[in-house]
Amino acid sequence: MNAASRQAPWEKVYASKRENELSWFQENPAPSLDLIAKAAATAASSVIDVGGGASRLVDALIEHGFRDVTVLDLSDAALMAAKARLGSRADQVQWVVADVTEWEPQGLAYDIWHDRAAFHFLTEERDRMAYVARLIEAVKPGGHAIIATFAPDGPERCSGLPVARYDAESLRRVVGDTFELIETLRHEHRTPWGSEQHFQFSLFRRVSVRSDR
Repeated sequence: MNAASRQAPWEKVYASKRENELSWFQENPAPSLDLIAKAAATAASSVIDVGGGASRLVDALIEHGFRDVTVLDLSDAALMAAKARLGSRADQVQWVVADVTEWEPQGLAYDIWHDRAAFHFLTEERDRMAYVARLIEAVKPGGHAIIATFAPDGPERCSGLPVARYDAESLRRVVGDTFELIETLRHEHRTPWGSEQHFQFSLFRRVSVRSDR
């Protein structure tokens, strides 16, 4: 699937629904914050939230004093919603409208790569490999990646789109040997209308030296 095809449904979703009408809405991103803390992140750490959309993780990071935060999403409407919610604090964040499978980090490197639910929408092998290539390029040696996906007993579709489900080991195999699995946790997400969705969150550390392009 190309970037334009992947972008269209998300622009429609964010243009037609309020934040708390979305199944993935999370008032408190506690699992993400717990793993960011376990990665020994500090306020000086650079963090990129991939597929961040209108997520409230960015609010929490600002409140915790993080000074180098980037939110990347393929939906401009989603990022506009986040900016509107943050108000003047939005100026403290770097906002990137891009499909992560086509994004070029261009020398940028991050201490923390966070992805709560973008990767599991990549159901084609070439898109997963493109994602992993960006992951390797954009995370500093010794840096960390937090990737959350639907668990094996999670939903098979989200917003009408098919997803790939993972446990920690199957995700580790896709990510490859450049990263080592540090920790994994299971999370039961409750949607705004009360249904339960099973997620897995995995924390990886980058172990090998980044190669120059």
